[in-house]
Amino acid sequence: MASILPLLLAISCVLLGNSKAQSNVPIVPGLSNTFYSTSCPDLESIVRSHLLQVFLNDTTQAAGLLRMHFHDCFVQGCDASVLLDGSASGPSEQDAIPNFTLRPEAFKIINDLQTLVQCQCGQVVSCADITALAARDSVLLSGGPSYNIPLGRRDSPNFASQNVTKANLPGPTFNSTQLLNALSLKNLTATDLVALSGAHTIGRGHCVSFTNRVYPTRDPTLDQTLYNNLKLTCPAANTTNTTNLDIRTPNFFDNKYYVNLMNRQTLFTSDQTLYTDSRTKPIVTSFALNQTLFFEKFVDAMLKMGQLSVLTGTQGEIRANCSAPNANSNNMGAWSIVEEDQREGIWSQS
Repeated sequence: MASILPLLLAISCVLLGNSKAQSNVPIVPGLSNTFYSTSCPDLESIVRSHLLQVFLNDTTQAAGLLRMHFHDCFVQGCDASVLLDGSASGPSEQDAIPNFTLRPEAFKIINDLQTLVQCQCGQVVSCADITALAARDSVLLSGGPSYNIPLGRRDSPNFASQNVTKANLPGPTFNSTQLLNALSLKNLTATDLVALSGAHTIGRGHCVSFTNRVYPTRDPTLDQTLYNNLKLTCPAANTTNTTNLDIRTPNFFDNKYYVNLMNRQTLFTSDQTLYTDSRTKPIVTSFALNQTLFFEKFVDAMLKMGQLSVLTGTQGEIRANCSAPNANSNNMGAWSIVEEDQREGIWSQS
């Protein structure tokens, strides 16, 4: 019951018509909050309805979808290039080391959503927009803020090289200077960095991403009790085990991540460094003390990130299949059973 409590609370807020967070982040030309109002007016309800079903079965999928959006936008912009399978031209972004831990289920959920959207509206909604909507609703349905996102992104027919992918995704062992430098290249500020890192209030971490803080000896910035527990979870530096990113409320999108930081109870170097650096420590403290402020700054940062180097207008394409460019759309990739159900007429709009 505890694991679905955030979802039940979020559903209640949606049904009661909770107010959406307001933001002054400018909208990139070519995007609009009403982009599909005519061509696919039920888009957002289609996405949210399916994600409700998914999360009622497994709330942890929310973190996987949110992470997918991050890993898409940071590489060559929010263009769904991370969804593309490899081809004769080379390995895809999915084959780069930072993307090894992207959840296979997240790719299937995006493909399922595209199937449902196409059944209702035809081939008019991009995979990039579906990914962005899935990330937004993953936050909301985990107890986080409700907010509008501009739509109208188009899909890239190409993926980035592995080197470009690795160069653009900040790693879990980064220190604060490396993080600040990486985000400044995307015109994101220190506040954006700390706010976006708050996404680690949900999800799980792989041992190999943080055992540098456990072996050969304890990182002095790591809480002793958490260290003892992590040694049990990760008995060796190369174990494949995982553990919750947030030890307090692992399935609830809230500000407890920042409380964890203040108590030296986070997993990654890239997390704890935010509280040991004087440039970011005051921001961490302010978010730990004020969840409303965190939500406000998180929405701003997500809107900035979600508009990075977007393709609009006649740029790019609207893929028929999220895992392949249109020229290769006969490659059906990891399509799941929802497509077969759709053909049988099992799913219907409620």
